Amino acid sequence: MHPTRPAPRRIRPALAAAAALVLALAATAASAQSALPADGTLLSVSAQAEAHRVPDVATVSAGVVTQAPDANAAMRANAAQMDKVMAAIRAAGIAERDIQTTGINVSPQYRYAENAPPTITGYQASNTVSLKVRDIGKLGKVLDALVASGANQVHGPSFEVDKPEEAYDEARRAALAKAKARAEMYAKELGLRVRRIVSIDEGAGFRPPMPVPMLAMARAEKAYDTAVSPGETTLSANLAVVFELGR
Repeated sequence: MHPTRPAPRRIRPALAAAAALVLALAATAASAQSALPADGTLLSVSAQAEAHRVPDVATVSAGVVTQAPDANAAMRANAAQMDKVMAAIRAAGIAERDIQTTGINVSPQYRYAENAPPTITGYQASNTVSLKVRDIGKLGKVLDALVASGANQVHGPSFEVDKPEEAYDEARRAALAKAKARAEMYAKELGLRVRRIVSIDEGAGFRPPMPVPMLAMARAEKAYDTAVSPGETTLSANLAVVFELGR
C-alpha cells in the first residue's frame, strides 16, 4: 500500500487575491518598461497651479452653555435656551440639511483648594450645532440673530466654494501646461523632443483663506450688522507627469 499523501493546503482567498494583484502590478511595470524604445528617455516633471474663487458658503458653529447646581437643571435650562437658538436659525432661512448637531455635553464643575480634594460646585451643559449659510450676504444678520436668541458660543466662520470642480479643472489645465512647457525646455536643452506623456499622477490641495470677521461697533443712532469679509479661496492642483523624450 502506498503511504497516504497529506491533503494540499488551501490558500486563503484574500491571500490569493493579494498575490494575484502583486503579480499583475509587476507585469504592468515590466510591460511599461519594455514598451519604452531603446533610444527613449523618461522625464518626470512636477507642476503646481492655482485657481481663485470668492467663497459662496460659510460654516458657523453656534451653541449654548448653561450652568446649574445639578445636571438635570443644567440640561433643562440648556434645552430651553437652545430651542430659541434653533428657532432663530430656521427663521433666518437655514435649511434643515444645513443644520447638524455636533456636540451635547454635561460635565461637573469643580472648586480646587490647597490640601483638599476637589469639590463639585455645579454642572455645566452645552449643546453645539454646525450650520451652513449659503447666502454669505446674510451671514452678518445670521450671526447677530444667533447671539440675540441666546447663543453664548459662536465660532467661525469658515468659508468654502460650494462647487469647486470648475476651479480645480482650471488649476489642472494650468498645471498640465506648466508641465508640458518644462518638458519642452528640458528636451530642447538635451537636443531631444517630447514624444508622448507616459503617465500623470494627480494630487489636489485646498487652501482656505484666513479672513478675520470684524464686529461692527454699535452706535446710538443706528444698529449695524456684524461685518464679515469672505476673502478669496485658493484651490490648487499638483501634477507629476512622466514624459518620454527621444530624437
